[in-house]
Amino acid sequence: MTDPVRPPDPDLTSPGLTHSGLTRTELRRYSRQLLVPEWLDAGAQERVRAASVLVVGAGGLGGPVCVALAGAGVGRLIIADDDTVDLSNLHRQTQFTLGDVGRAKAAVTAARAQAINPFVAVQAAPRLNAANVHALLAQADLIIDATDNFETRYLIADTCAALGREWVWGAASGTSGMVSVFGPHLGLRQLFPEAGDDLSCDESGVIGPVPAVVGNLMALEALKVLGGVGEPLRGRLWTFDALSARTRTLNLRPPTGPAAGEEGG
Repeated sequence: MTDPVRPPDPDLTSPGLTHSGLTRTELRRYSRQLLVPEWLDAGAQERVRAASVLVVGAGGLGGPVCVALAGAGVGRLIIADDDTVDLSNLHRQTQFTLGDVGRAKAAVTAARAQAINPFVAVQAAPRLNAANVHALLAQADLIIDATDNFETRYLIADTCAALGREWVWGAASGTSGMVSVFGPHLGLRQLFPEAGDDLSCDESGVIGPVPAVVGNLMALEALKVLGGVGEPLRGRLWTFDALSARTRTLNLRPPTGPAAGEEGG
């Protein structure tokens, strides 16, 4: 039995294609991404490479987000969290290993992202709070809310609105998850005018792959926003139930817009 023949890598340096600022190594690294016409034709890789992203939370949602964005070639990644790795995290926070128990989540996740892609500038940051929120958010072109409490979520939402920033939001609990892209005029306070039960995975539980599904979709939405491709979930809420494998996308109602409606099932 002979080994399959590997097809040659596409020639992404041909005269018909231009990739301003991308090295030959980067062209090889992102070659499969660059084969996607919508990504290539829009010059998305260059925009992603020039972008700075703040990920707030380095747990079950933030871990997949950071790994995916590092692999995709985002220019700068800032990871804010002050928690440490616990044995109970390992079933869902797969950026960590047993040897990481007791270590700082932000530092370990930053090291993992850096190891995946040395072209990305990665920085671990302290927990987001009222004293540092403006300084941290001002450094980023896009913010990703991968937290698990309404106090921090509202802090991000209010500061993004003040700074005119978009942010990607996600949540996972039990067997369900949600993702949306918020902006200054339609955000978390419109979706949740008051804080909900605010149960963390420590209290409500979660099936291991559920946060990974949500986190990877959050990363995809971030790439769409940064790359200027596709239709990000602006003004829409994506939900899914893992046990039934059902997903829905709901149109959110802006303050003076039409009533919300279900887009798909």
